[in-house]
Order: sequence, then structure tokens, then C-alpha cells
Amino acid sequence: MTFSVICPVYNEIEFITQFFDFIESAKIKPIELFVIDGMSTDGTRYYLENKCKKLSYLQILNNSNRTVPFALNLAIPLCTGEIIIRLDAHTKYAIDYFDKILETFDKVDADIVGGPTRTISKNSKQEAIAYMFNTSFGMGNSSIHDIKFKGYTDSVTFGAWKRDIFRKSGLFDTQLKRNQDDEFHYRAITMGYKIYQNPEIQLFYYPRSSFNGLFKQYFEYGLYKPMVLKKIKTAFKFRHLAPSFFVSYLIILIFFYWLIGNILLLPLFIYILLDFYFVLKSKKSYFVKFCILISYPTVHLGYGLGFILGLFKK
Repeated sequence: MTFSVICPVYNEIEFITQFFDFIESAKIKPIELFVIDGMSTDGTRYYLENKCKKLSYLQILNNSNRTVPFALNLAIPLCTGEIIIRLDAHTKYAIDYFDKILETFDKVDADIVGGPTRTISKNSKQEAIAYMFNTSFGMGNSSIHDIKFKGYTDSVTFGAWKRDIFRKSGLFDTQLKRNQDDEFHYRAITMGYKIYQNPEIQLFYYPRSSFNGLFKQYFEYGLYKPMVLKKIKTAFKFRHLAPSFFVSYLIILIFFYWLIGNILLLPLFIYILLDFYFVLKSKKSYFVKFCILISYPTVHLGYGLGFILGLFKK
């Protein structure tokens, strides 16, 4: 079974060496590797051009738009492999990553396969954010963050796709700066395609290393999520609304506490208790615990506020 690899990049000089170390050490090689560069200015482009001289299967594509869906849509029509595997430069991959993807396609009746989001860190803030991602209080009951879940699901991390599905499904929605993977996978399911998560497909994602970056990331996820749910109504789950309910509650608390009184504080008290419960459960250092304490409301407030504003986005 032949496969092509596509990877959008923009200013990835910190991670690009690690990415190519994986590509070159992988047991099996793609028939082609498309790296779609968003016009990098940090040395990434120079690195890629030098790599092109050494790797015959590497091709560089220019993405002046710089967003991920544009990058994916540039590369997918050029792929000739039976399977298209999307990679991300911010991520580490197990040496048998490609092997496990192809093995899963061979063994399972699925059109899209992938692994769960495992997290990895370089500093205390990333360690805290990584822990938060892997708890039910942080991400709800999402299977994509359950590293033990094995079976059919509604989305996978990055993903590997049978090339032929794009003929029917179309490409990625370029209106979605975020959540384009979710929208595409939800759309594929409505067309009868099957998505399978195999925890043996191991990847390790580096989360944001600052709370500002984390807030911005999840604000954008929330901002574009209503657009996804308007398009694919069957994709709706309660966890999509929970953060926006929390933000709405806080707004009500600010403006109407004087009218309703202390009973209005009960949900906030429960939220704080849950935050502390998962912090104490972590068994991390004191500083990491402090960062975990901040991580939960950072994600919930960012996503919730973005979702509310996204309801009015056209």
C-alpha cells in the first residue's frame, strides 16, 4: 500500500530538524512528501530547500494564504499514494507511526484512521497544559484525548485518509481557520465513511507554552466551532456548549449577583472545587500544580467566549 505525506509549516525552525529526523529514520518511506510552507521567515524555508537537494521525494509548496486548510487543499490533489497521511511539525512520532497506520487500514474496515492526542512537554507550563488536556474536566469525554480508546469515532488527531474519499467528500473548508479537521471528519461520517482510532498509532503533541497562547488557541477553536456545527448538525455534543454556558453564567453573576444573592455563587464554587480536585490529583510539583490551576479556566473561558462570538460569525 503506497502512501503520500503532507505537512503544513510556518516558521517551524525550532521543530523542523526533529520532523525530518523522524521522516528519514522511519522504517518505510512515503512515495512523496509535500511540505506546504506559509512563506516562513525564520530559516525554515532555507532548511527545506537544502533538504530538497538530499531527499528526492520531498517537494515544497507555497501557501501565501498561510492557513492550514489552504495548505492541505494545495497538496491533496497532487498526492498519488493510495493513503494520504497528514503530519504536523510541532509533533513527535513513534518510529513505527507509518507502519501502524498502514497496518490499521489492512486490519480494520475504515476510510480514515489515526491515533489519540498524546502530549509532551519541554517546560512546566507545557507539562501543566498537557495534564489538563488528558482529564475529563479539561476536554470532556472526547475520545481523541483518551489514549486508551480503540474503536470507531468521530475524529482523530491529524488523520490518514484513503485518497479516493476526497472525490466524493471534497476538500477542506477554507473558511475555517480552526476546526477544519473536525468539520471534514464530521462531513465524511455523514457520507458513510468510517473513522477508526488506534492507540498503537502514537504521536506526541507539544501544547502551547504560554497561557496567552493557550487562550488565543482555544478562543479560535470556539470561534469557528459554531460554523462547523451549523454545517454538520449531527456533530453536536453537550461538551461543545459547556464552556459557553460557563462564560454566560459568569456574565450573569457579574451583573445580577446583587439581585439574586449568594445562591448564584454555587456553580462557581463547584467549578473551583473541581479545578482544585484535578490539580491535587495530578501529583505534580507545586509550580506545575499552580499552572494546572490556571490552565482549566484559560481553556474554558477562551473557548466559551469564542463560541459565543462565533454564533454571530458569518
